[in-house]
Amino acid sequence: MERLEVIYEDDSIVVINKPAGLLTMATAKEKARTAYAILRAHLNNKKRPEKVFIVHRLDREASGLVVFAKTPQSKERLQDQFKDHSAGRRYVSVVEGRIQEDAFTVRSYLAENAAYRVYSTRNQKTGKHAVTHVKVLRRTSRASFVEVELETGRKHQIRVHLAERGHPIVGDSAYGSSSNPIRRLALHAVQLDFKHPVTGEHMTLRSRYPKAFDAL
Repeated sequence: MERLEVIYEDDSIVVINKPAGLLTMATAKEKARTAYAILRAHLNNKKRPEKVFIVHRLDREASGLVVFAKTPQSKERLQDQFKDHSAGRRYVSVVEGRIQEDAFTVRSYLAENAAYRVYSTRNQKTGKHAVTHVKVLRRTSRASFVEVELETGRKHQIRVHLAERGHPIVGDSAYGSSSNPIRRLALHAVQLDFKHPVTGEHMTLRSRYPKAFDAL
């Protein structure tokens, strides 16, 4: 069983740095090789075994920070923060093309079709409101390095919003990328902000983005 990089851990929560290509939680096709399963095995092997509960997810193709809870109460309190948007999530990504604006916000309603592809729709009954804030950090003639802050957390939200602006994430063939030089999706969850579910302390946890991004 592979190991996970633990960024922070105490009696209530554990924050990991999920590698790209690993599911956060089980699906019908994959139940064993997930971050949840690996973390559960790690906590079960302690002298005093601990439980683990899923709080939120990160796309299989993406890497970066994910927080898990160790008690049902901590899980609920953390999930409430994600639901009311008081918890913050920041990502960095390399996208195709030179973005002209220094910063912009994308707002739309996201829906999913029968092929599990997410897209923006004007139909507010079928779509879920999604807001993505984008800041350009660096540019080249062919690519842009951006920081993304989520105001909402919908499935494939960042990938769809960037692609629909004409700048798909490098390596994201599902949403229009034509290149994949580092053989992975160039999206990394670099920062988590939340209140500790027990102490109420404000916590900011960061993760270094993959060095492979610099080559892009």
